[in-house]
Amino acid sequence: MENETWTSASALRLLAGQEGKRSKGRIELLEKIAETGSISAAARALGLSYKAAWEAVDAMNNLSHAPLLERVAGGRHGGGTALTQRGREVVAAFGRMEAVYGEFLAALKGKEDLVPFLNSLWRSNMQTSARNQFLGRVLAVKIGAVNAEVILDIGGSDQLAAIITNESVENLALKPGVEAYALIKAPWVILTTDDSLKTSARNRLCGTVVRCQEGAVNGEVIIELPGGKTVTSIITNDSIQSLGLKEGVRACALIKASHIILAVAA
Repeated sequence: MENETWTSASALRLLAGQEGKRSKGRIELLEKIAETGSISAAARALGLSYKAAWEAVDAMNNLSHAPLLERVAGGRHGGGTALTQRGREVVAAFGRMEAVYGEFLAALKGKEDLVPFLNSLWRSNMQTSARNQFLGRVLAVKIGAVNAEVILDIGGSDQLAAIITNESVENLALKPGVEAYALIKAPWVILTTDDSLKTSARNRLCGTVVRCQEGAVNGEVIIELPGGKTVTSIITNDSIQSLGLKEGVRACALIKASHIILAVAA
Protein backbone atom coordinates (compact mmCIF):
# COMPACT_ATOMS: atom_id res chain seq x y z
CA MET A 1 0.00 0.00 0.00
CA GLU A 2 1.08 3.56 -0.65
CA ASN A 3 1.90 6.07 2.06
CA GLU A 4 -1.59 7.25 2.94
CA THR A 5 -3.82 7.60 5.97
CA TRP A 6 -6.89 5.38 5.94
CA THR A 7 -9.36 5.53 8.84
CA SER A 8 -12.37 3.26 9.17
CA ALA A 9 -14.68 6.28 8.97
CA SER A 10 -13.17 7.65 5.75
CA ALA A 11 -13.15 4.20 4.12
CA LEU A 12 -16.80 3.67 5.01
CA ARG A 13 -17.71 7.04 3.52
CA LEU A 14 -15.66 6.36 0.38
CA LEU A 15 -17.03 2.93 -0.37
CA ALA A 16 -20.43 2.53 1.22
CA GLY A 17 -21.60 6.03 0.42
CA GLN A 18 -23.84 8.19 2.57
CA GLU A 19 -23.83 7.22 6.28
CA GLY A 20 -22.07 3.91 5.58
CA LYS A 21 -25.19 2.20 4.24
CA ARG A 22 -24.35 -1.20 2.78
CA SER A 23 -27.52 -1.94 0.81
CA LYS A 24 -26.97 -1.20 -2.89
CA GLY A 25 -23.98 0.89 -1.87
CA ARG A 26 -20.72 1.45 -3.67
CA ILE A 27 -19.01 -1.59 -2.19
CA GLU A 28 -21.84 -3.83 -3.41
CA LEU A 29 -21.45 -2.30 -6.86
CA LEU A 30 -17.76 -3.20 -6.84
CA GLU A 31 -18.60 -6.76 -5.84
CA LYS A 32 -21.15 -7.10 -8.65
CA ILE A 33 -18.70 -5.70 -11.21
CA ALA A 34 -16.15 -8.29 -10.08
CA GLU A 35 -18.82 -10.99 -10.39
CA THR A 36 -20.25 -9.98 -13.77
CA GLY A 37 -17.28 -8.27 -15.43
CA SER A 38 -19.57 -5.46 -16.58
CA ILE A 39 -20.78 -2.17 -15.11
CA SER A 40 -24.09 -2.37 -17.00
CA ALA A 41 -24.75 -5.93 -15.77
CA ALA A 42 -23.84 -4.94 -12.21
CA ALA A 43 -26.18 -1.94 -12.39
CA ARG A 44 -29.06 -4.12 -13.61
CA ALA A 45 -28.45 -6.64 -10.84
CA LEU A 46 -28.65 -3.91 -8.21
CA GLY A 47 -31.57 -2.03 -9.75
CA LEU A 48 -29.44 1.01 -10.55
CA SER A 49 -29.42 3.09 -13.71
CA TYR A 50 -26.32 2.82 -15.89
CA LYS A 51 -25.64 6.52 -15.29
CA ALA A 52 -25.92 6.18 -11.51
CA ALA A 53 -23.54 3.22 -11.56
CA TRP A 54 -20.96 5.14 -13.60
CA GLU A 55 -21.24 8.17 -11.32
CA ALA A 56 -20.57 5.92 -8.32
CA VAL A 57 -17.56 4.39 -10.09
CA ASP A 58 -16.19 7.83 -10.99
CA ALA A 59 -16.59 9.01 -7.40
CA MET A 60 -14.76 5.97 -6.04
CA ASN A 61 -11.87 6.33 -8.47
CA ASN A 62 -11.55 10.07 -7.84
CA LEU A 63 -11.50 9.59 -4.06
CA SER A 64 -8.99 6.75 -4.17
CA HIS A 65 -5.21 7.08 -4.43
CA ALA A 66 -5.19 4.45 -7.19
CA PRO A 67 -7.88 3.30 -9.68
CA LEU A 68 -10.23 0.60 -8.42
CA LEU A 69 -11.43 -0.48 -11.86
CA GLU A 70 -9.88 -1.11 -15.26
CA ARG A 71 -11.26 -1.75 -18.72
CA VAL A 72 -10.67 -5.23 -20.13
CA ALA A 73 -10.39 -5.60 -23.92
CA GLY A 74 -11.58 -8.58 -25.96
CA GLY A 75 -13.34 -11.63 -24.60
CA ARG A 76 -16.59 -13.30 -25.56
CA HIS A 77 -18.58 -10.10 -25.13
CA GLY A 78 -16.01 -7.73 -26.59
CA GLY A 79 -14.52 -6.52 -23.33
CA GLY A 80 -15.75 -5.32 -19.98
CA THR A 81 -14.65 -3.97 -16.62
CA ALA A 82 -12.64 -5.64 -13.86
CA LEU A 83 -11.36 -4.69 -10.44
CA THR A 84 -7.72 -3.70 -10.20
CA GLN A 85 -5.50 -5.22 -7.54
CA ARG A 86 -6.25 -2.13 -5.45
CA GLY A 87 -9.98 -2.63 -6.00
CA ARG A 88 -9.79 -6.24 -4.79
CA GLU A 89 -7.80 -5.14 -1.74
CA VAL A 90 -10.40 -2.48 -0.92
CA VAL A 91 -13.33 -4.92 -1.19
CA ALA A 92 -11.51 -7.39 1.07
CA ALA A 93 -10.63 -4.65 3.56
CA PHE A 94 -14.23 -3.46 3.65
CA GLY A 95 -15.37 -6.98 4.50
CA ARG A 96 -13.03 -7.02 7.47
CA MET A 97 -14.20 -3.55 8.50
CA GLU A 98 -17.83 -4.71 8.46
CA ALA A 99 -16.95 -7.43 10.95
CA VAL A 100 -15.34 -4.85 13.23
CA TYR A 101 -18.36 -2.58 12.78
CA GLY A 102 -20.62 -5.45 13.87
CA GLU A 103 -18.56 -5.81 17.03
CA PHE A 104 -18.89 -2.07 17.59
CA LEU A 105 -22.69 -2.24 17.32
CA ALA A 106 -22.75 -5.18 19.72
CA ALA A 107 -20.69 -3.15 22.20
CA LEU A 108 -23.31 -0.36 22.02
CA LYS A 109 -25.98 -2.59 23.52
CA GLY A 110 -27.01 -1.08 26.81
CA LYS A 111 -25.61 2.30 25.76
CA GLU A 112 -28.51 3.41 23.52
CA ASP A 113 -28.20 6.96 24.88
CA LEU A 114 -25.09 7.37 22.69
CA VAL A 115 -26.88 6.52 19.43
CA PRO A 116 -28.39 10.01 18.79
CA PHE A 117 -24.95 11.58 19.20
CA LEU A 118 -23.34 9.04 16.87
CA ASN A 119 -26.04 9.69 14.25
CA SER A 120 -25.37 13.41 14.56
CA LEU A 121 -21.66 12.85 13.92
CA TRP A 122 -22.31 10.62 10.89
CA ARG A 123 -24.69 13.19 9.39
CA SER A 124 -21.98 15.82 9.67
CA ASN A 125 -19.85 13.94 7.12
CA MET A 126 -19.11 16.05 4.06
CA GLN A 127 -21.83 15.99 1.42
CA THR A 128 -21.69 18.32 -1.56
CA SER A 129 -23.41 19.00 -4.85
CA ALA A 130 -20.06 19.45 -6.63
CA ARG A 131 -19.90 16.82 -9.40
CA ASN A 132 -16.10 16.69 -9.33
CA GLN A 133 -14.47 15.61 -6.08
CA PHE A 134 -10.78 14.73 -5.96
CA LEU A 135 -8.80 13.42 -3.02
CA GLY A 136 -5.20 14.62 -3.06
CA ARG A 137 -2.22 15.63 -1.01
CA VAL A 138 -0.88 19.18 -0.64
CA LEU A 139 2.45 19.65 -2.43
CA ALA A 140 3.01 23.34 -1.76
CA VAL A 141 1.40 26.42 -0.23
CA LYS A 142 2.43 29.86 -1.50
CA ILE A 143 1.20 32.63 0.79
CA GLY A 144 0.47 36.03 -0.72
CA ALA A 145 -0.69 39.36 0.66
CA VAL A 146 -4.35 38.26 0.89
CA ASN A 147 -4.69 34.97 -0.98
CA ALA A 148 -2.63 31.82 -1.19
CA GLU A 149 -1.99 29.30 -3.96
CA VAL A 150 -2.30 25.67 -2.87
CA ILE A 151 -0.94 22.92 -5.14
CA LEU A 152 -2.67 19.57 -4.74
CA ASP A 153 -1.36 16.28 -6.14
CA ILE A 154 -4.39 14.21 -7.22
CA GLY A 155 -2.38 11.29 -8.60
CA GLY A 156 -1.59 10.10 -12.11
CA SER A 157 0.90 12.97 -12.58
CA ASP A 158 -2.00 15.44 -12.36
CA GLN A 159 -2.05 18.46 -10.08
CA LEU A 160 -4.57 21.15 -9.23
CA ALA A 161 -3.82 24.70 -8.18
CA ALA A 162 -6.40 26.44 -6.00
CA ILE A 163 -6.53 30.09 -4.93
CA ILE A 164 -8.01 30.53 -1.45
CA THR A 165 -7.65 33.14 1.28
CA ASN A 166 -4.76 33.02 3.73
CA GLU A 167 -7.38 32.71 6.47
CA SER A 168 -8.75 29.55 4.82
CA VAL A 169 -5.24 28.08 4.65
CA GLU A 170 -4.89 28.67 8.36
CA ASN A 171 -8.36 27.37 9.24
CA LEU A 172 -7.86 24.18 7.20
CA ALA A 173 -4.29 23.77 8.51
CA LEU A 174 -3.03 23.25 4.95
CA LYS A 175 0.65 22.46 4.53
CA PRO A 176 2.71 20.04 2.41
CA GLY A 177 1.74 16.45 3.08
CA VAL A 178 -1.78 17.18 4.32
CA GLU A 179 -4.60 15.25 2.63
CA ALA A 180 -7.36 17.46 1.17
CA TYR A 181 -10.34 17.34 -1.15
CA ALA A 182 -10.76 19.52 -4.24
CA LEU A 183 -14.39 20.27 -5.17
CA ILE A 184 -15.30 21.64 -8.60
CA LYS A 185 -18.79 22.17 -9.98
CA ALA A 186 -19.26 20.67 -13.45
CA PRO A 187 -20.48 23.95 -15.09
CA TRP A 188 -17.17 25.57 -14.04
CA VAL A 189 -15.16 23.13 -16.17
CA ILE A 190 -14.37 24.50 -19.65
CA LEU A 191 -13.49 22.01 -22.41
CA THR A 192 -11.20 22.32 -25.41
CA THR A 193 -9.82 19.93 -27.99
CA ASP A 194 -6.91 22.26 -28.82
CA ASP A 195 -3.85 21.23 -26.78
CA SER A 196 -1.99 24.38 -27.85
CA LEU A 197 -4.73 26.79 -26.76
CA LYS A 198 -3.43 29.41 -24.30
CA THR A 199 -5.89 30.53 -21.63
CA SER A 200 -5.89 32.27 -18.27
CA ALA A 201 -7.16 29.09 -16.59
CA ARG A 202 -4.51 27.85 -14.15
CA ASN A 203 -5.45 24.18 -14.42
CA ARG A 204 -5.46 21.91 -17.48
CA LEU A 205 -6.43 18.24 -17.15
CA CYS A 206 -6.20 16.30 -20.42
CA GLY A 207 -7.49 12.87 -21.28
CA THR A 208 -9.99 10.93 -23.37
CA VAL A 209 -13.76 11.40 -23.55
CA VAL A 210 -15.34 8.23 -22.16
CA ARG A 211 -18.97 9.38 -22.00
CA CYS A 212 -20.88 12.16 -23.71
CA GLN A 213 -24.61 12.59 -23.21
CA GLU A 214 -26.67 15.46 -24.58
CA GLY A 215 -29.74 16.75 -22.77
CA ALA A 216 -32.45 19.22 -23.72
CA VAL A 217 -30.05 22.20 -23.78
CA ASN A 218 -26.85 21.14 -22.05
CA GLY A 219 -24.86 17.95 -22.09
CA GLU A 220 -22.56 16.06 -19.75
CA VAL A 221 -19.05 15.21 -20.92
CA ILE A 222 -16.77 12.95 -18.87
CA ILE A 223 -13.03 12.82 -19.54
CA GLU A 224 -10.86 10.01 -18.19
CA LEU A 225 -7.41 11.18 -17.13
CA PRO A 226 -4.25 9.06 -17.62
CA GLY A 227 -4.23 8.11 -13.93
CA GLY A 228 -7.76 6.66 -14.10
CA LYS A 229 -9.64 9.56 -12.48
CA THR A 230 -12.37 11.42 -14.35
CA VAL A 231 -13.45 15.03 -14.66
CA THR A 232 -17.02 15.98 -15.59
CA SER A 233 -18.15 19.08 -17.45
CA ILE A 234 -21.61 20.46 -18.20
CA ILE A 235 -21.60 22.44 -21.45
CA THR A 236 -24.17 23.31 -24.12
CA ASN A 237 -25.13 20.82 -26.80
CA ASP A 238 -23.94 23.37 -29.38
CA SER A 239 -20.48 23.32 -27.77
CA ILE A 240 -20.40 19.52 -27.79
CA GLN A 241 -21.20 19.48 -31.48
CA SER A 242 -18.86 22.32 -32.49
CA LEU A 243 -15.94 20.70 -30.61
CA GLY A 244 -16.75 17.29 -32.07
CA LEU A 245 -16.84 15.72 -28.63
CA LYS A 246 -17.64 12.00 -28.52
CA GLU A 247 -16.20 8.85 -26.99
CA GLY A 248 -12.54 8.37 -27.85
CA VAL A 249 -11.81 12.05 -28.60
CA ARG A 250 -8.91 13.66 -26.73
CA ALA A 251 -9.97 16.74 -24.79
CA CYS A 252 -8.71 19.00 -22.03
CA ALA A 253 -10.59 20.38 -19.04
CA LEU A 254 -9.69 23.96 -18.13
CA ILE A 255 -10.38 25.03 -14.55
CA LYS A 256 -9.72 28.42 -12.97
CA ALA A 257 -7.83 28.21 -9.68
CA SER A 258 -10.46 30.42 -8.05
CA HIS A 259 -13.17 27.88 -8.96
CA ILE A 260 -11.66 25.12 -6.83
CA ILE A 261 -12.97 24.69 -3.29
CA LEU A 262 -10.70 22.88 -0.83
CA ALA A 263 -11.88 20.83 2.11
CA VAL A 264 -10.31 18.58 4.73
CA ALA A 265 -11.73 15.83 6.92
CA ALA A 266 -12.92 17.06 10.28
